[in-house]
Amino acid sequence: QVLINGAGGSAGSFAIQLAKRAGAVVTGVDGPHQLDFMRSLGVDHVIDYTREEFTTSGKQYDLILDMIAHRSVFSLPQALRPNGVYYVTGGAVGVLLQTLVFGGLIKRTQGKHVRMLIVPQSRADSIAMSELCAAGEITPMIDREFPLQEVPDAMRYIAAGRAKGKVVITIV
Repeated sequence: QVLINGAGGSAGSFAIQLAKRAGAVVTGVDGPHQLDFMRSLGVDHVIDYTREEFTTSGKQYDLILDMIAHRSVFSLPQALRPNGVYYVTGGAVGVLLQTLVFGGLIKRTQGKHVRMLIVPQSRADSIAMSELCAAGEITPMIDREFPLQEVPDAMRYIAAGRAKGKVVITIV
């Protein structure tokens, strides 16, 4: 059982595909405008964060991957199964600091892992991802393309939180 918070965004769309490829049952969390997009990527369950809070739903997950952390780390253990793992990849600085400072304490007191996911880039990983894309096993989802002169518009579009996958800047 995997939950991906921010699943409708760029990194989330890759995370969904990789988790499904690994055989996971995936729950995607995002806003109402992203639900159909997440379904199109194969999520098994969707949560509209404007209507449901996954940390208080009573459901538990083996892995939570949080792309846009903004909740206190102390609200997360109840959403994890015993020995479950929560990874934050980005978000509010306060949450990132909480993760670093209190992650070990949560592990010792509750038996649940709360960690930052920091993956150094490697040539081997880039090649492996490229091969998966070339084989059609995962698909980079491109929402929109903007010409170079419209970068400010592209940034506003991304900041609005409605991009479904990658936003590409074309240089021609």
